[in-house]
Amino acid sequence: MNSRHRAREIALQILYQYDLAQRTPVRTSDAHMIEDLKQHYEHFRVSDDIRPFVGELVAGTLRSLTELDTHLEKHTANWKVSRFSAVDRCILRMAVYEMLHFPQMPRAVVIDEAIELAKEFGSDESASFVNGILDQVLAPQVEKSSV
Repeated sequence: MNSRHRAREIALQILYQYDLAQRTPVRTSDAHMIEDLKQHYEHFRVSDDIRPFVGELVAGTLRSLTELDTHLEKHTANWKVSRFSAVDRCILRMAVYEMLHFPQMPRAVVIDEAIELAKEFGSDESASFVNGILDQVLAPQVEKSSV
């Protein structure tokens, strides 16, 4: 298994835990988040080489929730992020965070990874839903770059 894919799986599981507990960085100290990450690393036997990427995805996504939700809602007609399933919401937030904050990562790879996570962890409709939303998010950026 690709180590980046494994890192995204672990990050998704941690983000899902935060989402279900309705915990955000505003109510969660950095020390608590670090402890959560350490517990997940130990439980899932996460190798040292992917821990920094997992940590950045989790911490960055959690710290950017308002920005990410605003970005997602801008591209979804009459949908609030709160209406998305928890798994889809976490996948989409993490993917948009990665698109915005990891410019060296090809956007097509980020979308493909998000779709694979949706197939693995989401409902029967999750993969097409995630793909559709991320295509909408990506569309304005593609138009800008081709001008």
